[in-house]
Amino acid sequence: MTSSGCQPPGDGGAGAGQRAGRTRLVGPVPAAEGERVDHDADWWLVTKIRGGDVDAYEVLIRRHRDRIYRIALRMLGNPHDAEDIAQDVIIQLWTAVAGFTGAARFTTWLYRLVVNRCLNHKRRASRTTPLTEADHPPAVGVDEAVIARQQAQAMMAVIAALPTEQRVPLVLCHVEGLSYREVATILEVSEAVVRGRLSRARHTLLAGMREWA
Repeated sequence: MTSSGCQPPGDGGAGAGQRAGRTRLVGPVPAAEGERVDHDADWWLVTKIRGGDVDAYEVLIRRHRDRIYRIALRMLGNPHDAEDIAQDVIIQLWTAVAGFTGAARFTTWLYRLVVNRCLNHKRRASRTTPLTEADHPPAVGVDEAVIARQQAQAMMAVIAALPTEQRVPLVLCHVEGLSYREVATILEVSEAVVRGRLSRARHTLLAGMREWA
């Protein structure tokens, strides 16, 4: 299907589909300005999708697919489940954008959508399958790259085992880099609640990784 051009504002030049996910800006731009341009680009794509523009949908997916999968993986701790959730969200987005009003950033709305899908999955699952096969430090003499990989896997297993109310803010704040305010908006709680849950999550995470220190 060929549309009248799926070029989100701020992307510049032809071939937006190939460069989706990287809004190109000329010259140094303040972070707040960059966020505004990204929000405007997402909003422009959403309006095109509402009109049935498949090209715009494909560009929007390319811009955010890695983010969707990354959140799902950190939330669930299982790459296969994360891929299933990512595919579900991608399919759902075609109709779900009708509920996006533009009052918040598209990414904030998207985070909430992905988190809710993950929580629903966790409720249906009897248990979380950890990502790692090794929960204990390797023997002395093992290659440093192997140690680093096993340590990262062990950390992901600890994160996956956290209670939901601790895991969600930890992933959003420390993996995705969102502010307390943004996380509070996504979870529909106060910033004080977010800080409290994060404090407990950090304590649990540090305790679980103590043998790796």
